Amino acid sequence: MPECRVIHPDQLEVEVRSGSMTRLAGVSQGLVGSTGIHLAIATIPPGCASSPHYHVNCESAIYVAKGRGRFLTGPNLENSLAIGPGDFIYVPPDAVHQPVNDSATEPMELIVARNAPVEIVVEHQPGRASAH
Repeated sequence: MPECRVIHPDQLEVEVRSGSMTRLAGVSQGLVGSTGIHLAIATIPPGCASSPHYHVNCESAIYVAKGRGRFLTGPNLENSLAIGPGDFIYVPPDAVHQPVNDSATEPMELIVARNAPVEIVVEHQPGRASAH
């Protein structure tokens, strides 16, 4: 019979960095055997950003838990959306994006959920056409 699991903060799974952003998973295929959902917390240090990228195999939902900044989108990151605590962000598959922490002193914390146990990430070079 399937069992519910509690993952404590000291049990989080360290995931790959994206630029200056680090991510720790609390619900993942590796931790609990999930097959259709993934949940993590991403931290972006003051004045830093993730690398520009997109996901080819999943949708993502992001909740801004702490910090203020911008969410850059578009093939050349030409769209800048202001983000802050309490905001929700939807990222469809193949959408180029880059969260940026504008604070000089406070880290930004993002709760990130996606509908795939493992994401396929493509690093994006603005000004270059993507494969999708």
